[in-house]
Amino acid sequence: MQYIQDISIYTHEVKQSKFIAHLMPYSLYEEQLQNLKNEHPKARHFVTAFRYLNEFDQVVEHSSDDGEPKGTSGKPSLMVLQGQDIINTAVIVVRYFGGTKLGTGGLVRAYSDAVNLVVNQSHFLAYEKEIQKELKIAYSDVRLVEYTCKELGIQIIQKDFEAEVVYTLQATEEKMENFFAALSS
Repeated sequence: MQYIQDISIYTHEVKQSKFIAHLMPYSLYEEQLQNLKNEHPKARHFVTAFRYLNEFDQVVEHSSDDGEPKGTSGKPSLMVLQGQDIINTAVIVVRYFGGTKLGTGGLVRAYSDAVNLVVNQSHFLAYEKEIQKELKIAYSDVRLVEYTCKELGIQIIQKDFEAEVVYTLQATEEKMENFFAALSS
């Protein structure tokens, strides 16, 4: 499985209709959809599709045709994401109608081509399941823990400074094991 960290945009033109595909991390989906509707008030359709992993490691998928004929836009866009094994990612295709009707086959091709083209130009990272751990340490160990986290690529999600220092860390299970091994040596 793979995912994207940045927003990618690609404009595909078919018979004067413009299909502007925006590929983004799923966490930005709601905000970007609203932004695009504000940026493109004259666009006819905002076709969407997304896939993400929920807390039970199940893939959640959804697509919307947004007024296009049923099954001609959202589903083909989602199928591209499925075929490339992309997760935690959303795509929004903004369509400007060019005056020529494309028919159902033409719409399916145009939307899937737009999503394929934006996917092909995007940079993906391999997905690795991450876990979170809480770590309580003395103030004297703060520098060592921060240095070790930086060296091993462990993300510090939260820091609480009370009687002890409490860190919430996030990383893959393997990195977390290496981190605790490095601290205990």
